Amino acid sequence: MTPSGPNEASRSGREPAPARPLRGQVPAATAVLWGLTCIAAVLAAWFIATAGEAESRMIGPATLPSPAETVSAVPRVFGERRLVANTLVTLSRVCLGFGLTTAVGVPLGILAACFPALRAFVAPLTVFGRNIPVAALIPLTFFFFGIGEFQKVMFLFIASVAFVVSDTTAAVLEVPERYVDTARTLGASRLQIITKVLVPLAAPAIFNSLRLLFGIAFGYVMLAEVVKFGGDAGGLGDLINISQRRGEREPILIVLVVIPLVAYLIDRALWWLQCDLFPHRYGGRGWLPRFVRGILHGFSPAGEVTP
Repeated sequence: MTPSGPNEASRSGREPAPARPLRGQVPAATAVLWGLTCIAAVLAAWFIATAGEAESRMIGPATLPSPAETVSAVPRVFGERRLVANTLVTLSRVCLGFGLTTAVGVPLGILAACFPALRAFVAPLTVFGRNIPVAALIPLTFFFFGIGEFQKVMFLFIASVAFVVSDTTAAVLEVPERYVDTARTLGASRLQIITKVLVPLAAPAIFNSLRLLFGIAFGYVMLAEVVKFGGDAGGLGDLINISQRRGEREPILIVLVVIPLVAYLIDRALWWLQCDLFPHRYGGRGWLPRFVRGILHGFSPAGEVTP
């Protein structure tokens, strides 16, 4: 018997088959095709499970309505249930709550990364905030902030600020020390090192974390919308709660489709902004930074247009 070895293929005149990478990217068209295949498989399973008359279905209409029944309820959900208005209300709450989180959490995270004493001081708060059950914050925010819009905004702030602080701190700490040493050698002050070196180099990672956390906050707001005042639009969470009390399954399914679609569109918009703001990291075209620089360079410090 002839012994086999790694050079057997080369001796026979055949090139060895290339090893498939364990990690990597597939072509965009292939990725889209696989995604559409997954969606088609889910829809086919839904159709099969709810096909036929109500008595003969694998899953009854009281548990899961059919695709046709769900689609037929779309006009009613957009009209009577004010789906668009409720979506806008939810988005406004998420933007306010997460905007406050960003305004507080990012500067605090930068300072915590730069000053070890402050990092040790806020560490118990970040650990507590990252591990507390989010649902437990609902009655707590009712006690402190009442029942209203302010309570919903503060709920989102408390639920997500620890994650922003922690991720921002980690992004600044991951900046290689050689950049700090170089700036210190050139005579940069501590403030200049923070504002001119650490923050710009950590900014791409900070923005990417904020983009991902915004999607999580969009899910948190459903819990905050369990209570509303009067007949005003209460948000998507309130629409789900009302439909559940009435025993209506179709509006719930429609909202569960709308939420990820809206979140995905926002995520793609933020991803485009992220690529454009940091073209050196993500390969964007940098249109927005060039536009801002053009506006700033087009005016003198006195506010007059430069020739």
